[in-house]
Amino acid sequence: MPTKREDSVSPGVCCVIVNWNGWRDTLDCLASLGEQDYKNLHVIVVDNGSTDDSVERIRAGFPEVSIVETGRNLGFPSGCNVGLRAALKTSAEYIWMLNNDTVCPPDTLCKLVRRGESQPDAGMIGTVLFYAHDPTKVQAWGGGHIAPMIALSTHFDKKTEFGPNTYLTFASVLVRREVFEEIGLLYGGFFMYYDDCDLCLRMQKTRWKIAMAEDTAVLHREGGSTPKGESPFMAKTVTVSGLRLILRQSPFAFFGIPAFALLRLGNRVAKGEWKSVPAVLRGILEFARDPDPERGQSLKKSN
Repeated sequence: MPTKREDSVSPGVCCVIVNWNGWRDTLDCLASLGEQDYKNLHVIVVDNGSTDDSVERIRAGFPEVSIVETGRNLGFPSGCNVGLRAALKTSAEYIWMLNNDTVCPPDTLCKLVRRGESQPDAGMIGTVLFYAHDPTKVQAWGGGHIAPMIALSTHFDKKTEFGPNTYLTFASVLVRREVFEEIGLLYGGFFMYYDDCDLCLRMQKTRWKIAMAEDTAVLHREGGSTPKGESPFMAKTVTVSGLRLILRQSPFAFFGIPAFALLRLGNRVAKGEWKSVPAVLRGILEFARDPDPERGQSLKKSN
């Protein structure tokens, strides 16, 4: 455990967690943060319009944690951006984006910061994620590969080099504050999904690199704040987000957009998932009506 002297010289870290009707998971996550060996840590919980008593329970359990209430469900990226803006107003040198359905061993943050400090051009440091229900099985070795032309992403399940078209999953990622200051925050046009791919692809066009804290082992319940399986809501949301990622990141969007739409529809028909077909169609129509909700807005605006 760091001494007081080490605390005073260790880089400041601000952890941003988004909660939506998930106070049970969030309390477990916060408890694990309270046990971190790394003490120069401030935690911000963004309550994304919860309709239960999440705020009261979190405040009662962890009065030292800063809580920011959005008042409505903004979606993950926009909700996270609320916390990121607050974090950037502090003196923190790193920002730790962490899902509320994770549990972090006490040495997690020490290992993440140590990796970042050892590589000055590391803009993001990834975490090895294990399934909470089966801690022997890797859920994601930091992140995975994304094919921007058709928005197809796959997780790495073992040690892999992070080259072009790779990304870190934001279930747990340590980001140097300069990255946000230089390339902006998460793209709010995604309600959920693909926000991590998009930000990593944007960062990889700059001087910053992806690095991995290979000795970390965070447990991830995965999907603690989302319905199990592909509900109509999820089918529509993934469709809209995938189409917007292709528009933003693929040089062949004119081909990728119709190909992605047809694949989404074809897969559901082939599997007999008839309830998802209208939802996918609604997603395609939503994208057609508003391909880029943040067009003309500056992503670099942090206030």
